[in-house]
Amino acid sequence: MIDFFIRRPIFATVISLIIVLAGAVSIGVLPIALYPQVAPPMVTVTSSYTGASAKTVSSVITRLVEEQINGVEGMIYMSSSSTNNGSSIIQVTLE
Repeated sequence: MIDFFIRRPIFATVISLIIVLAGAVSIGVLPIALYPQVAPPMVTVTSSYTGASAKTVSSVITRLVEEQINGVEGMIYMSSSSTNNGSSIIQVTLE
């Protein structure tokens, strides 16, 4: 099979062009709903302070970590939450 295309380079080129043109036509026909979902990369920072309230975790851990993360190159937005079981979760979405 490989010998067939090696001996007929013009035929191989025409077949390749037909495949490329069929792909180009298919892009215009494909509905947007069938495009793959592309989600921006996200980094999650989790920390815990056993026995602390949400207010303490927010002021002692979450605020300080947010200040260090703020301004990271390529950051779109950041969200955080502190809970009464002493945990803090910060999610940073990047470009």
